[in-house]
Amino acid sequence: MGKRRLISGMVIGATVGTIVSLLDKDTRDYAKSTLESAKSGSTYYIQHPSEAIVAVRNTVDRLNETVASGADNAINALEQVETTIDKFTNKNSTKE
Repeated sequence: MGKRRLISGMVIGATVGTIVSLLDKDTRDYAKSTLESAKSGSTYYIQHPSEAIVAVRNTVDRLNETVASGADNAINALEQVETTIDKFTNKNSTKE
């Protein structure tokens, strides 16, 4: 019961917030232009589904490259930290 109330409260809050924000003319104009842009883009991709697939594939490839690059950078950083810790540990071991 609590889960249902939470979700319905969130939906009602979002709806009321949207209605209140649309009272402003600039917000209405922005929402209208954004929706028109989304409509034209979706219409284009519905008429050209192969291009949509290519665009999605390119986006996924770029995302994979970014994640792989980030993982490589993180591994390099960890190796540098490990090397630095080993240097300090070895210096302290030789002094004792």
